[in-house]
Amino acid sequence: MKQPLFSNSGSFENRFFLWLLVFVSLAFLWVLSPFYGAVFWGAVFAIVFAPLHARLLKTMPLRNTLAAALALLFILLLVIFPLSLVSALLVQEAGLVVQRMQSGDLSFRVYFQQIFDALPDWANGLLTRFGLTDMSLVQERVAVSLTQGSQYFATQALSIGQNTFDFLMSFFIMLYLLFFFLRDGTALGQRMTDTLPLDADIKRDLSSKFITVIRATVKGNILVAMVQGALGGLIFWILGIHAPVLWGTLMAFLSLLPAIGAAIVWLPVAIYFLATGAVLNGVLLTAFGVLVIGLVDNLLRPLLVGKDTKLPDYVVLMSTIGGMAIFGLNGFVIGPVIAAMFIAAWDIFSTSREVTPLVSLTPAAEESKPPPKP
Repeated sequence: MKQPLFSNSGSFENRFFLWLLVFVSLAFLWVLSPFYGAVFWGAVFAIVFAPLHARLLKTMPLRNTLAAALALLFILLLVIFPLSLVSALLVQEAGLVVQRMQSGDLSFRVYFQQIFDALPDWANGLLTRFGLTDMSLVQERVAVSLTQGSQYFATQALSIGQNTFDFLMSFFIMLYLLFFFLRDGTALGQRMTDTLPLDADIKRDLSSKFITVIRATVKGNILVAMVQGALGGLIFWILGIHAPVLWGTLMAFLSLLPAIGAAIVWLPVAIYFLATGAVLNGVLLTAFGVLVIGLVDNLLRPLLVGKDTKLPDYVVLMSTIGGMAIFGLNGFVIGPVIAAMFIAAWDIFSTSREVTPLVSLTPAAEESKPPPKP
């Protein structure tokens, strides 16, 4: 009979093996770090589209490889290919915006000066009451902030086109891994959870919450952001605003942040229209932003997310901003996932000690149900 490896946990051999296990795991993560984005998004797409693969596998039993290939083809045609077209337009518009900024043809300083000159007397009196009398200094700071922010997003989009080789390599690695994650993801995930030194119920609960948050973030937040960005870009194009794809993409990213949203892009433009006499454009943009873009979140998110786990808005806001600050664009998914796992782990710990958790991840609809009758 084979003796268990850790029958004597205090032995030198077992301690050495544990340190070796930690070392080779960290070394393996270090080797994968240059392509962590490709690995991450391959895993994310595999988790999101696992139900599609399962449905295809149900129609063609014993053909797991073919089902994974068909699911990958579906993802390419309906998700990745349209996003590639939008990215190409984004890179083109970002290049034009950067050129116009460098040549001085596009200057937020001029736009801010036009708004300042159009302010009525009551607005000047209000600014004086709050001590904002030095409008030249305010103008300078706001103009610099707007210019730097716009240049940052435009330059980031332009850098994708300049680093084409690295981008394509990561893209194909992501597709390669996505195929194997779809085909072998269930067995791989089960093996990973089996090795965790936790109780079976805890492992099942954490795994379920992890998958739920990934799917809710991508299916809910990202799709809602894409719809809001597309609507914002559409109204900008209708009103003749330059680079509608760029501003629509920026609105999509900002839509991921609760309490900020796409209004931080379209509202200043609406104010500029109203201040410079383009009242019709300003009213149309304001009405469209409030009645269409602003209501998309309330209408679509319940349909897309359903009863999936939803983090509180303040947790999503802080975790998304912090995640993007640390992990870049990948952080708008990584941040909320880390926050959800943090809350889930403390929820399990609180439940085991019979303590009421600070933040519940249970959907409100389930919380409102009466307790079952004995």
